[in-house]
Amino acid sequence: MSASDKPRPAGRPGWRQQTELVRGGQVRGPFDETAEALYLTSGYVYGSAEEAEAAFKQEIDRFVYSRYGNPTVGMFEDRLRRLEGAEECRATASGMAAVFASLICQLKAGDRVVASRALFGSCEFIIAQILPRFGIETVLIDGTDLTAWEQALAPGAACVFLETPSNPTLEVIDLAAVVELAHAAGARVIVDNVFASPVLQKPLALGADIVVYSATKHIDGQGRCMGGAILASKAFVDEHLVPLMRHTGPSMSPFNAWVLVKGLETLSLRMAAHCDNAVKVARYLEGRGGIRRVLYPSLESHPQRALAQRQMTGGGSIVAIELEGGKSTAFRFLNALRLVDISNNLGDAKSLITHPATTTHQRLTPESRAELGITDGLLRLSVGLEDADDLIEDLEQALTTSGVTAIAAQ
Repeated sequence: MSASDKPRPAGRPGWRQQTELVRGGQVRGPFDETAEALYLTSGYVYGSAEEAEAAFKQEIDRFVYSRYGNPTVGMFEDRLRRLEGAEECRATASGMAAVFASLICQLKAGDRVVASRALFGSCEFIIAQILPRFGIETVLIDGTDLTAWEQALAPGAACVFLETPSNPTLEVIDLAAVVELAHAAGARVIVDNVFASPVLQKPLALGADIVVYSATKHIDGQGRCMGGAILASKAFVDEHLVPLMRHTGPSMSPFNAWVLVKGLETLSLRMAAHCDNAVKVARYLEGRGGIRRVLYPSLESHPQRALAQRQMTGGGSIVAIELEGGKSTAFRFLNALRLVDISNNLGDAKSLITHPATTTHQRLTPESRAELGITDGLLRLSVGLEDADDLIEDLEQALTTSGVTAIAAQ
């Protein structure tokens, strides 16, 4: 193999999902290692000055600098690309780096962005605060209301941004319908698919143009490292994304990519277990009573359950609950938990819970939080891989300790 040739990633057409997750994109080095190699290097050497010149002219395809590309990062990108069904994938240092890069690489002053209002706090900050500084008009709407999308898109738009299910109230948006409206208005559609993961929902198959992930969440799934990803067509990546990433540097570290490659091997197995546990926990909470709201896409009571069943293959790992008594009751409940940990992360093997109004969405005004249904009694529970009965026992003792009386559901 010459120094100017990249190794060819493993894979073939027709491999099923679990095989792709274990073997897709693997590149073996000269030692024929079983596990993926960790290429912890910032730069690369050239056999001649002429080869270096050709590399920088992009006349040959080879690695030149790990800010541009790295063999281990490339394995992660190729494996996730195969799972998502995308032409291209680019890895970033974090999920928020992926969100911002996917937007700013294609927008300019005078452009217009329409987004769903129910967003993770940092995503909302980018849409509502950062983009307008660059002369970009942004409009936030109720993402579950197709009439609102139609009206907001009527003047035209460059881009649509949404997450479904949403963080933290688990609103489900009709992707196919929004894509149709957005494309008619000339807009590309970006979907933050982090709650569903690429195992449970395929936005590109429903017509979306770009998918972004915080790989920190389910893709790692064990609370070890940060990472993000952007998946799109080759034309979009080459024309818009690569120039921005090469010169601004939101690149993923090789070590994090290696961790995430290994995370992908078990992603579908973990997501199945997350969903099994989450639906058991959600049904227990709803059946217990004494709780104002229990939100989970697979529950019969979820307002978009039928839609969730059409475009998702499972409800995911997140359950939202709203307790009577506001912040004081919510804090008593959190502090009484013995197994479930208080943390603002999610998608972990360990069950985690947070109070959005004082953590992930604390920057929003009380009026904005109320509009989104983020009350002082709302809690976001990321259901992990422990035994579901142990989780239920912990939740029950914490509810009892905090004074939430059990009432049989009507």
